[in-house]
Amino acid sequence: MENHLVYIIMDSCRYDSFERANTPNIDKLGIASRRYSYASWTSPSHQTILMGMTPHESPKKVFASEVYKGEFVKWVDRLGVDNLSFKKFVPDLSLAKVLKEHGYQTTAKVSMPVLNELSGFNRFFDDYKLMPNHNDFGGMIKETRFDPRFPCFYFYNLGETHYPYMLDDPSLPHISGVHGVFKRMDEMVKAGEQALTENADFFPRDSMAELHAQQVKCVEYVDSLVGELYRKAPPNTYFIITADHGELFGEDDYFGHGPIMHEKVFEVPYVEGLRPDRT
Repeated sequence: MENHLVYIIMDSCRYDSFERANTPNIDKLGIASRRYSYASWTSPSHQTILMGMTPHESPKKVFASEVYKGEFVKWVDRLGVDNLSFKKFVPDLSLAKVLKEHGYQTTAKVSMPVLNELSGFNRFFDDYKLMPNHNDFGGMIKETRFDPRFPCFYFYNLGETHYPYMLDDPSLPHISGVHGVFKRMDEMVKAGEQALTENADFFPRDSMAELHAQQVKCVEYVDSLVGELYRKAPPNTYFIITADHGELFGEDDYFGHGPIMHEKVFEVPYVEGLRPDRT
């Protein structure tokens, strides 16, 4: 019998934020490890994740292709599909397509506008939804239904751990991702604004520390809802909980993620396993 699959992406959650958080529900899956994202921002990272490539370890003295092989072969045990054909991953390189061909109902609920329905990420999903609320993991769970007639694949992209980290503070600067930048580029160009202002105000160090601490609290909030999701999921539900990339909180004068080359923006937590307390 195939396992249901729940894949949770805590957007922008860097490894040490997760490590500092109290996560009793997620910890039931196993010990989280530090892994590395294939990209430093949401869109390309989700592209690789939806190809079936989980955030990677960084072993030395091996060919990179061997790392791919080792990760892909794990899908047999994760899914409980003995006849899983890896040839089905090509040429589309789509986890959702492979699961769909094995009879899965495929559902995605995302928080980041850059992953909206027109971005192409919705390919091979039976149901794909950009949530109207940036911080609505709870709403995603309420809409989750496991149908006993066939295995289900649920893919969640969570905004709670992304800036502004569930803070409703008008004093915080408005910092957009690529989607938001393009939305106001025309107005900015017409107004003659500079794309990069070297003398722009920057967060003081204590504010950076507060934002980092707030991301930790957001991880704990997500963990509280994971317990609710466990209760809805059948015993044969396999969970993967990770992040698409990390975040910078002032280290080496960086903040955020994207066009940044720093190890902290690539470090992510990773934990997987069957639903705990199964009978």
